[in-house]
Amino acid sequence: MFLAFKVARRVLAGLLLLVLLVVGTTAFRVWWVARQDHHPTSDAIVVLGASQFDGKPSTVFRARLLHAKVLYDEGVAPRVVTVGGGAPGDRFTEAEAGARFLRDRGVDAVAVGKGRNTLQSLQALKTEFTAQGWKTAVLVTDPWHELRARRMASDLGIKAWTSPTRTGPAVRDRGTELRYVARETAAYLYYRIFGASSEAGPQAV
Repeated sequence: MFLAFKVARRVLAGLLLLVLLVVGTTAFRVWWVARQDHHPTSDAIVVLGASQFDGKPSTVFRARLLHAKVLYDEGVAPRVVTVGGGAPGDRFTEAEAGARFLRDRGVDAVAVGKGRNTLQSLQALKTEFTAQGWKTAVLVTDPWHELRARRMASDLGIKAWTSPTRTGPAVRDRGTELRYVARETAAYLYYRIFGASSEAGPQAV
């Protein structure tokens, strides 16, 4: 009985160590990808949606859109695609609000206004990419969201690079960074285990 107890304790300790290793490694990857910026010439710059208020992007969303405009002006892609659906009763989808914001600033913007989470939005994006014959994308979102978004895009057959925004509430201070790294670590592992989207990023500020 005592021997069985020791074996069980060692097995549990091993499992706990494995879980801690997986979580720690994932958190490091979230942090590491957040610090990378790769934006080679691509078919489209893709802006992941965030909250909008009757057509006006939230502070989080605006930061992403302005970063996408910088990339567009640098010639990274001939177009910016905004993604994200709308809540019941909204006059605009996130994609429409983002596209209008960009068009007002001289950007060729395409709105793909379907999806209520990252995975659904990227699935709608894949449909648009297939219809247009596009294959490559630079994903613009908050730093901590990039690893999960890139993985989802890759799983859908889109060759994607990441160029995170460096302004806005999601990068306000070290406490915010730690909070979002932890939340995105959980969201990334949830996706890898269940193949579904568990939203954890900032939405409306």
